[in-house]
Amino acid sequence: MARIKVTSESDSGRNNSFHDNYKGTDMSRQQFVNEINKGNYPNYSVKKIHNIPTPVSKPDSSINNNLG
Repeated sequence: MARIKVTSESDSGRNNSFHDNYKGTDMSRQQFVNEINKGNYPNYSVKKIHNIPTPVSKPDSSINNNLG
């Protein structure tokens, strides 16, 4: 099971809400960005897409850290 699951998207497909399956917590995009920047999610990074900070999984061979 992926650690992070996307729970809502905008009409354009931007991920807006996330659920941490290990902790059982929900996060907005900005909350998840803040947690990644604090180092709490080392398998994820933040990229600016259309000048909006956006959480992404780090590319590797594991499916466990993909945004599900």
